[in-house]
Amino acid sequence: MADTDNSGDWERRTLEKLAFASLQEQRRARHWSIFFKLMGFAYLFILLFLALGWIGKGEAVLPGKHTALVSLQGVISADDASADKIISGLQDAFADKNTKGVILRINSPGGSPVQAGYINDEIRRLRAKYPQIPIYAVVGDICASGGYYVAVAADKIYVNKASLIGSIGVLMDGFGFTGGMEKLGIERRLLVAGKNKGFLDPFSPVDPKQTAYAQQMLEEIHQQFIQVVRQGRGKRLKETPDMFSGLIWTGEQGIALGLADALGSTESVARDVIKAENIVDYTPQEGFAERFAKRFGVAMAQTLNPLTRSWFGLR
Repeated sequence: MADTDNSGDWERRTLEKLAFASLQEQRRARHWSIFFKLMGFAYLFILLFLALGWIGKGEAVLPGKHTALVSLQGVISADDASADKIISGLQDAFADKNTKGVILRINSPGGSPVQAGYINDEIRRLRAKYPQIPIYAVVGDICASGGYYVAVAADKIYVNKASLIGSIGVLMDGFGFTGGMEKLGIERRLLVAGKNKGFLDPFSPVDPKQTAYAQQMLEEIHQQFIQVVRQGRGKRLKETPDMFSGLIWTGEQGIALGLADALGSTESVARDVIKAENIVDYTPQEGFAERFAKRFGVAMAQTLNPLTRSWFGLR
């Protein structure tokens, strides 16, 4: 009888030990599972913060003198290559005590005359405030119209022999749908308060007086552009009858005409002209959140108003 009881106790204790060991193993597995889940979430949050631009914005500052770089890429507008963005980068570049010279790298077909004018004015102000720091425009593939409007504010303009520069002119374009509407039997019903409120409406017949008024505005802005070019290039400019006609030239032709100064790249200008090979990029970078919000806003505007927009700019 005692042997039977001892055997039963041994079996019970063994089962208890096995159950306890199993519970401990399950508990350890849960702990490790929670740990790895937390690590995974932390990794995803770090990636999210980097994508949103909330962390990782700072750049290591190179010791000693360096060349400051600001890039102007794409169409000059309040949305993309905006005056606020470029001016912010230029101000930071000039204010750094280690900046030996500034390069404004331009690859732009043009854009808003207002935005280009803001940048041109600020470059001239910064040159006067920091006379010891030169600024050079270095052209990539293209520096036309509004892009060139900006470039002429620099001390010198460097190009590649195949770069495209110039296009000193202004345009305003749109569409006319009156013929298509007539064929489809669509009637335009436009109500305005002020006879010119429907100025150059694409769904209405052309009004000669409005067209003449628009042409007058274009001519006025064109003359402003010409004055800026003459002011910036000075005696280096070799004017020809076609210079301000809107034509575009290669880099080599531009040098011959005085529209540019010499051949050069960002690296060669930093190394051979500024004498500071270390280049620090001061171009403001947008985070993911800013880019998404901006693109979403533009997309909504285009969806809501796809046909009545016209392009009015230096390009």
